[in-house]
Amino acid sequence: MLISNTPSSNSLLVVCLCADWCGVCREYLDRFDQVKALILADDPNARFLWIDVEDDADLLHPMDVDDFPTLLIAMGDNPHFFGPLVPQAQTLERMIRTALKATANEGLADPNLRALVGRIQTEKTDP
Repeated sequence: MLISNTPSSNSLLVVCLCADWCGVCREYLDRFDQVKALILADDPNARFLWIDVEDDADLLHPMDVDDFPTLLIAMGDNPHFFGPLVPQAQTLERMIRTALKATANEGLADPNLRALVGRIQTEKTDP
């Protein structure tokens, strides 16, 4: 399932990496959508994607996702967070707002993670 809006290379990217079979992920979808609505009210250029790790395994390779939900938060092509997150709307919103305040040179240096952000920015657009 893909949930997104218009992409922008310099905007916030929030990706939830889940699995269709995961009950926690299915329950988290409503909370993810709630936070999406709050953030889009302030930043209409933000992108929110819901990616099934099994449907998009090639896109994610070589990154492994073992825990659900796993979140990827990036500003433009610069990843700021990648990892499992408790499925709470308040935690997600707080992390996103922290990323929005980050300076351009802050972020994670992992080259595989940066490559993943680039692939998602390029390959995942609205249907």
